[in-house]
Amino acid sequence: MTTTHAFWLAGREATGEATFDVTNSFDGRLVGKVSVPTEAQVEEAVAAAHAVVDEFAATPAHVRAAALDHVSKRLAERTEEIALLISAENGKPIKWARGEVGRAVSVFRFAAEEARRWNAGEAQRLDTEAGGAGRLALTRRIPKGVVLGIAPFNFPLNLSAHKVAPAIAVGAPIILKPAPSTPISSLILGEILAETELPAGSWSILTVPNDRMPALVKDERLPVISFTGSDKVGYAIQESVPHKHCTLELGGNAAAVVLPDWSSEADLDWAASRIATFSNYQGGQSCISVQRVIADASVYDRLVPKIVAAVEAQVTGDPSDAATDVGPLVDEAAAQRVESWVDEAVAAGAKLLTGGKREGATYAPTVLAELPAGVTLARAEVFGPVLTIAKVDGEAEAFAAVNDSDFGLQAGVFTRDLQTAFRAHRALEVGGVIVGDVPSYRADQMPYGGAKRSGVGREGVKFAMDDYTYERVLVLTGLAL
Repeated sequence: MTTTHAFWLAGREATGEATFDVTNSFDGRLVGKVSVPTEAQVEEAVAAAHAVVDEFAATPAHVRAAALDHVSKRLAERTEEIALLISAENGKPIKWARGEVGRAVSVFRFAAEEARRWNAGEAQRLDTEAGGAGRLALTRRIPKGVVLGIAPFNFPLNLSAHKVAPAIAVGAPIILKPAPSTPISSLILGEILAETELPAGSWSILTVPNDRMPALVKDERLPVISFTGSDKVGYAIQESVPHKHCTLELGGNAAAVVLPDWSSEADLDWAASRIATFSNYQGGQSCISVQRVIADASVYDRLVPKIVAAVEAQVTGDPSDAATDVGPLVDEAAAQRVESWVDEAVAAGAKLLTGGKREGATYAPTVLAELPAGVTLARAEVFGPVLTIAKVDGEAEAFAAVNDSDFGLQAGVFTRDLQTAFRAHRALEVGGVIVGDVPSYRADQMPYGGAKRSGVGREGVKFAMDDYTYERVLVLTGLAL
């Protein structure tokens, strides 16, 4: 019998009148059925979250921290079960799915640590001017209100964790809307949250379809929106509610720069291995997946065959097999889109070095060189296992090529020179510069976000906590300072 998964309404399991199917993109099998909330149930969840705003903000730090610690511990205990579920609903190779659960474990642990030390307040003497004699300002951060967290399909557990954990840490109620293609791992998160002593209305996980998202976005009782997804949808959300606080973690077409000093055989082998792995992990479905390699002419001819060989060594196949490096894309339509972009580039004159083939929802790891400027792959986010390589002359040309993009999430710079690293940090129009590695590196506690069309705001537990709150000043008068 196929399991029907309930959603979570104000901390309790609930079912609606309709269901939808979640299927495995590799073999088409049914992973599970998911219940859809009715309009009345969505209203109940929003009303409950709004009603508990003050109570949750006043919840002692030890209560919030204990709940976050519990979630971290239980995720760790259920790692294999949840990883298998992520792999089944997402198509993610099991080794990467296990890594995702491990990251979510850390996110909730980081949030518990931050909850214990956060918001102690900052005191500021105001008697630096005569009019402030005897006055002291105490500044604390206050939750802005209920958070609407809209999570994507590519990291269905960890990117849900990046919305839920910071909200709990600051005492802001949250309504999480998971991606319709990958909701079940978020619902497992609900099972664990239900084991805690958090106020009942402080969290809900609502499996509403995307066409019902605009009503939630516009609801005035949800003043904070945290969205991860495409730039098109993210900026449409922002434009529809310009008075709300929106954190938007959007797309990218991340570049890895290989400079002349990264030139030994060992250096180039390392760069090729990292580039091959992180242009293809998650099927390339990561905002900081390596999409562009920008190599100095002095290393280009030696680097390219190493990259091609490393890409061809990636094992493509069944995501449930521990040996698989590259699984299917989220669905066949996504693979067809990637196929069409590569075909367009090749027809325009790009040189196909390897790959370029599709089977169902699986697209072979692909490398292209000599990409014409006007093709879609040159500007858009491919979100698939496709890598382009360009030759440049010198650092200035390399950095200009990185910046020749509508996006600016992260960049990787392979160099050993400290001055070059600082110049890259100053010159590159991105949210993060990773030196000596690919742009795909992310530590979940560091500030993460982009420039240009890659979004606004920052995630990374402490930084999301700041995003969900505002500074409120208390001025005390008549003190003997």
